[in-house]
Amino acid sequence: ILVANNIYKSFGAVQALKGVSFEVSAGQVHCLVGENGSGKSTFVKVIAGAYAPDSGEIFLNGNRYSHCTVRDSIREGVQVIYQDFSLFPQMTVAENIALNAMVAENRHLVKWKEVRDIAREQLEKIDVDMDLEAPVESLSVANRQLIAICRAMSQEAKLLFMDEPTTTLTKKEVNRLILIVQELKKKGMSIVFISHKLNEVVEIADQVAVFRDGEKVAEVPGEEVNEEMLAYHMTGRVFQNRHYSRRQTDDVPLLEVNGLESKGKYRDISFRIRKGDIVGLIGLIGSGRTELALTLFGLNPQDRGTILRDGKPIRFTSPRQAIAEGISLLPENRQAQGCYLERSVCDNMSAAIVEKLKSRLGVLDRSKEATVAMNAVERLGIMTPDIGTEVRNLSGGNAQKVAIGKWIATEPSVMIMDSPTVGVDIGSKTEIYHYIQCLAEGGMGVLLISDEIAEIVANCNRVMVMQNGEIAAVLDEKDLKDEGVSERIFDLMNSPARRNDDERN
Repeated sequence: ILVANNIYKSFGAVQALKGVSFEVSAGQVHCLVGENGSGKSTFVKVIAGAYAPDSGEIFLNGNRYSHCTVRDSIREGVQVIYQDFSLFPQMTVAENIALNAMVAENRHLVKWKEVRDIAREQLEKIDVDMDLEAPVESLSVANRQLIAICRAMSQEAKLLFMDEPTTTLTKKEVNRLILIVQELKKKGMSIVFISHKLNEVVEIADQVAVFRDGEKVAEVPGEEVNEEMLAYHMTGRVFQNRHYSRRQTDDVPLLEVNGLESKGKYRDISFRIRKGDIVGLIGLIGSGRTELALTLFGLNPQDRGTILRDGKPIRFTSPRQAIAEGISLLPENRQAQGCYLERSVCDNMSAAIVEKLKSRLGVLDRSKEATVAMNAVERLGIMTPDIGTEVRNLSGGNAQKVAIGKWIATEPSVMIMDSPTVGVDIGSKTEIYHYIQCLAEGGMGVLLISDEIAEIVANCNRVMVMQNGEIAAVLDEKDLKDEGVSERIFDLMNSPARRNDDERN
């Protein structure tokens, strides 16, 4: 259904694609992997008609194009679901599914019964029941993903590109999406599945292509791939993630939480963080993990319980107060909360410590600011042309490092990291893990929040499993070395919460 031959594309002096060739057969799930900046998104936009290639040729359903336009691409059955889904949040489920199909037919009048019929038919194809009149902004990310799929099918998609479709989904939602992809494949649709999550690629792929630095460096049948092979082809490096062990001898808590509760969000939360601890907090989206983090940073009020900072009771009512007490929070949403995307690396690095960088006259000392930024860039290995580069122009992994650097600049003794590697490629992810472990080895206490079991098991010396607003279990360093610990954590996350005081303590 798709044959791309020798595609080149440059942006000024940057060569984004270097002679890429790529084929997709009918009814095939072809996975496309590569680090951020490897050329994946550029390639997709060339096939979708958003970018014109500098040279090369594209065949869609046997029809040759030196440059297919967006209209050509859609007419040939190509649809792309980008990471933001490109939905209209104030419009209903039915309107979002049917609108593009009606626009493509150049309709001038809307027949509402037909809109609902189109939406209902597409939802039935993937065996999903949804309120057609619900506004999209009221739905979960997983359901928005399904609406985007239905919208593509309403335009008779033959080839569907899915760009990082599972980044913000829970494990249960990921499993559901994979089943839907497999059903679409059975019905003859071809799917190019782009993901950083190599375990999903191994599970779903009929064929895997690996991009690196604008080139296709490997193509492997799905049955032959494994995560280690893909990581090597993506980066040219062999990764050995070491399990973290705490070596600090000082057991005095930096932060202690007793019986903490925020009504409707979580209840009866107790734990402590010492120097050198990386305490994992894992749970499905909605388990209360992020709400707990926000309380510890003064953004979500506590209704009951106590927080002790260096043994002193304190109630955080604002982030400014938390920062003053040596607590920083890396938020889970890098783009909306973690960085100022339109501002420079330098501006971002100083954003949380502006007051410290002012002169006696109250003017920001630009020399000090630049020193802070350059030190962070070097320490975190941030790939940027210079500290004046806008963060929006960096890869996802480098933007995430900027967000981390901004909060490290506050010199916290306790760092809360909420989903620090979401949407980050394997190379940057490994570098971030190494940096987190170095922070802990230097005496910082870390609360690491994630829904990735492998991430938690490898990087934490103690793990709390959160379920339905409660701590369902606490696993110590010995537990984390047990062979079946990942399966145990998965079961605790997904089964009804059972309060077991012996296990929790």
